[in-house]
Amino acid sequence: MGNTSVTNRIGWLGLTCLLAGLVVTPLLTAEEPKVAAAPAVKWKPLFDGKTLKNWKSSQFGGEGDIEVKDGTIVMSQGSEMTGIVWDGAALPKMNYEISLNAKRIEGGDFFCGLTFQVKDDPCSLIIGGWGGGVVGISSLDGQDAANNETACFESFDRGKWYKIRMRVSEQGLMAWIDDKQVVGVETKGRKIGIRPEVELSRPLGVSCYATVAGLKDIQIRDLTPEEAKAPITPPKAR
Repeated sequence: MGNTSVTNRIGWLGLTCLLAGLVVTPLLTAEEPKVAAAPAVKWKPLFDGKTLKNWKSSQFGGEGDIEVKDGTIVMSQGSEMTGIVWDGAALPKMNYEISLNAKRIEGGDFFCGLTFQVKDDPCSLIIGGWGGGVVGISSLDGQDAANNETACFESFDRGKWYKIRMRVSEQGLMAWIDDKQVVGVETKGRKIGIRPEVELSRPLGVSCYATVAGLKDIQIRDLTPEEAKAPITPPKAR
């Protein structure tokens, strides 16, 4: 009788442990649901940091020398403009973003005239023009960067690198210098063009005027579907 009682107690204890294991074990072994990581932004470099591969002089006439020195494309001052133009494979014309670092080494006018495509129309972002400080889009409805609503004035230190980012989407154009937004304009129904002087910068080029300029880290990427559909936001009050 005593042995039976002990046996029963052991049996109940075993059953209890078994049931507990059935309940507790899944809680211990269940994995947390995995959250898919956001896709990484894929930038494509357009400058290898060593040579002018896929680039050539814009041949404006009277242009200065162009060389690669210490990982930097140096565009020497010409009689007017010096520039480089893309000579590689076809690049996106819509829903993309271009990024580069640029600096004014010497001189007092624009050190980055970035010409790019908006579908089949050329357009330019001017950094430091009209005497050294004007930033804006050339051209909208025939008005250049100094004379349309994108015009703003920024101060630029000689020898300092500035990160410039230009976004082209179906909705319009946005641009940043470092982390500061400087352009935000809708382009639906607008006439987009360039000044005749930079015609030789098509389809993608960077030029400088009466200035020695440095360029590096030139790259391009496609926009995500969300970015391509996002509304254009204007820069904060200046």
